[in-house]
Amino acid sequence: MHSETLTTLADKLSGKSFTLGVIGLGYVGLPLSLTFLRKGIKVIGFDLDPSKIANIEQGQSYIKHIPSEDLSRFVTQKLFAATADFSRLNEPDCLLICVPTPLTNNREPDLKYIESTGRAIAKVLRPGQLIVLESTTYPGTTVEILQPLLEESGLKAGVDFALAFSPEREDPGNPHFGTANIPKVVGGINPSSSNLAQSLYAAAMDRVVPVASTQVAEMTKLLENIFRSVNIALVNELKVLCLRMGIDIWEVIDAASTKPFGYMPFYPGPGLGGHCIPIDPFYLTSKAREYDIPTKFIELAGEINTSMPYFVVQRVMDALNNHGKAMKGAKVLILGAAYKKNVDDDRESPSYKLMELLTERGADIRYNDPHIPTLRPVRKYNFGLTSTLLTEENLRQSDCVLIVTDHDAYDYDFILQHASLIVDTKNVFADRLKYPGKVYMA
Repeated sequence: MHSETLTTLADKLSGKSFTLGVIGLGYVGLPLSLTFLRKGIKVIGFDLDPSKIANIEQGQSYIKHIPSEDLSRFVTQKLFAATADFSRLNEPDCLLICVPTPLTNNREPDLKYIESTGRAIAKVLRPGQLIVLESTTYPGTTVEILQPLLEESGLKAGVDFALAFSPEREDPGNPHFGTANIPKVVGGINPSSSNLAQSLYAAAMDRVVPVASTQVAEMTKLLENIFRSVNIALVNELKVLCLRMGIDIWEVIDAASTKPFGYMPFYPGPGLGGHCIPIDPFYLTSKAREYDIPTKFIELAGEINTSMPYFVVQRVMDALNNHGKAMKGAKVLILGAAYKKNVDDDRESPSYKLMELLTERGADIRYNDPHIPTLRPVRKYNFGLTSTLLTEENLRQSDCVLIVTDHDAYDYDFILQHASLIVDTKNVFADRLKYPGKVYMA
């Protein structure tokens, strides 16, 4: 089945005697590296961020839910090394590409990181390597974009080197599912590539799910996140309607959830955050235009979810007005900068858009997040703020406390006791009817 060159790689994979390279050591690449390291497989990490390289060399984790003990153990054992020297990409037998795939300002796919990585690999690509793209993208990227870049090396994909796609499925902070026990979907450009990629992941993961092609694997990831985006948009739209009707949407969802079949609960929020749901659906809408197919559900869901920060700001304004205060000059304390609870991940967090909108309307904003002590510059924002202490005085001095991320570390009884006005986007105060005029749902 394999060419002579790839048969050697197959033998290495079956004997777990291969070296793995992981390109991009962020929220996907670092947990992926550790998953293989725990199986005794040597890993070389590649990243352009010198601070990440330095942290790994010192055995220090820069991601909150990953213990430093894990890193330091493997660094000390010489199993894990990190480098910014991409000329070493020919050293590993297998390379996993875990680089960002953002959107442009016009919501078009931005593949520059995949393209630059492909060119870097092509410069040193050797026969017998396996390349797997894990970055979320539209169907066709692996064969239409990455494969031609790699073949500029003069080597032929599927014969001289193997090429596959396997979507990442990381869920930072999830106590039940990590990289090892989340089923791994894999699709290669030909049967040889697919089999080799399956062998690679089987060395470290509980279950590998083969599919017919890279395109199927790419579409699988998009379907997963489009499914979530559309359903979140549905409950966000119903939230707005229910508020107008005087109905508690959270109680409605809880009641519907008692049905043991045909229903899955989704919850409203202040907007979408993270590296997947706010971005991935638009990768498919862009590709669909090439086929003259309108993706109406996806685009409508995107519009609804994108509008939610504006809705929340209006609710803040209404709540302040009910307290005889104007938005301009109001002191608004935002609780949570992370995009989800109990993590230090602020990628695409709706908190940033809320900060922008509140500032534009004249509010004096501060924030608190026990997991994010300072707001680093991100793609579109640079607020330069540090986390405000959550003291009795700071709560009392705030005209409005806006709950955006429901971290478990927050003492909500303390917040309720000392804040004069709360706007709650996460249903923290489910018994808010006990506090009329003080707690508002948004």
